[in-house]
Amino acid sequence: MQKFIVKITSENISLIDDSRVECFLLDSAADTAFNRRFAEAARKAGKLLLSCGDKAPELCRELGLDGVVVDLSKNEKPKAEFQFLRNFLGKDAVIGAVTRNRRHEAMVISEFEPDFLVFQAWNDGIEQVRELVSWYNGLFLIQSAILCRDENLDYAGFDCDIVILSDREYTIFVAKKQSLD
Repeated sequence: MQKFIVKITSENISLIDDSRVECFLLDSAADTAFNRRFAEAARKAGKLLLSCGDKAPELCRELGLDGVVVDLSKNEKPKAEFQFLRNFLGKDAVIGAVTRNRRHEAMVISEFEPDFLVFQAWNDGIEQVRELVSWYNGLFLIQSAILCRDENLDYAGFDCDIVILSDREYTIFVAKKQSLD
């Protein structure tokens, strides 16, 4: 069963009480005071907290978060960036690495041993990404994640361990699921 990482995009802490969500993603570009309040409340609830964005490592360190999700897909020197993160955050920090949706790049990033590898998915070209994730999971033991870039993306058909949704998309998912129950 897929687990969810919910990216917080609005100043709302109500999802902290949702037992189905074990991990939240805070954007380093968001209001620092809100991120701090959210982190304190989520920590009290026993949730994992990761940061993302241009200042993700700094936010992680400043707020004492559990780790980061970092986009290595556009980085010309991903190994150096990953090593910097590992040194900056410490060996126990969780690092999720976003990769390009190609086999070679997925293999290269996997050599750095992130805690999970993130594939980006859009409605356009979804079948190719599904095939890539399935191939990846057949060869590697590193957990895989799908970062949903479009609303209403059919992520249930992905052979992945983790789905990363915005708080809005997750709320819609829960409402749909409850209406079917």
